[in-house]
Amino acid sequence: MAEAVGIVGLGNAGGALASALCRQMPVVGFDVDPARRAAVADLGLTLVDSVEAVARSAPAVILSLPRPEISTAVVAAIAGERPAPRVVIETSTVTPGVARALGATCAAAGIGFVDAAIAGGVQSMAAGQVTFLAGGSDADMAAAAPVLEALAERVHHLGPVGAGSGAKVVNNAVMHALMVVLVEAAAMGEKLAIAPEKLVEILGRPDGIMRPLEHRLRDRVLAGNYEGGMSMANARKDSLLALETAQDLGVPLFATLAAHTPYEIATARGMGNLDYAALARLWEEWCGITLSR
Repeated sequence: MAEAVGIVGLGNAGGALASALCRQMPVVGFDVDPARRAAVADLGLTLVDSVEAVARSAPAVILSLPRPEISTAVVAAIAGERPAPRVVIETSTVTPGVARALGATCAAAGIGFVDAAIAGGVQSMAAGQVTFLAGGSDADMAAAAPVLEALAERVHHLGPVGAGSGAKVVNNAVMHALMVVLVEAAAMGEKLAIAPEKLVEILGRPDGIMRPLEHRLRDRVLAGNYEGGMSMANARKDSLLALETAQDLGVPLFATLAAHTPYEIATARGMGNLDYAALARLWEEWCGITLSR
């Protein structure tokens, strides 16, 4: 790829992306912080003095910025520049609503826009092996493809603008909530004289922590199949036992306690004999959606 790629934001993530791209194509970069510009100077990219200079220099511009309001200001600056890039690729962590607003600003200026949230750490970015969770039109995805493919092990095109950032928000929410549950479990295990290493082994077995994702969400919820299996009533009983045990041990539970409430609601609604994956029916009702496929 002979055309240059622009990067606005050269912090840890942007610098790592620049490192991967500089091995494959010309890169033009800018950061408001002189220290960050100095930190990447030996990569071989061309450093310029403004967002506008990046926009004029590259047909594709990557954003790697720390806060949504900065992305908004940068996109406004790019949209007002001529010549303008063909496509802006937002890799910063923003909400789906912000991504859609950025896409609208770009569209009004005749610029394509892709929100390409990154799943992966700085090391995988520098190695060009990230996973992109991307949202955008087919045409804009095609315009961004050479850049995304230079950086990625895999690109998931999930839907329109907002789908990529939305997928990352959901993914991160699950990971962070799960971390609370795991720490709660480790604390209970320690109080019960169960070595943390053994708890990791137990939860990591094939029928362990992945089973709710693979068997219940994928195989049951998406199929709308709630007959047989582990009943809601038994799941509620097990949840109560965990709460009672934690109380006896003096272990505070936050995520686990909150997660118990839907089991009480489902059981009270007469769902006790269904597989506990039928919890999905509550959210289908509350959100006006259908999860089964």
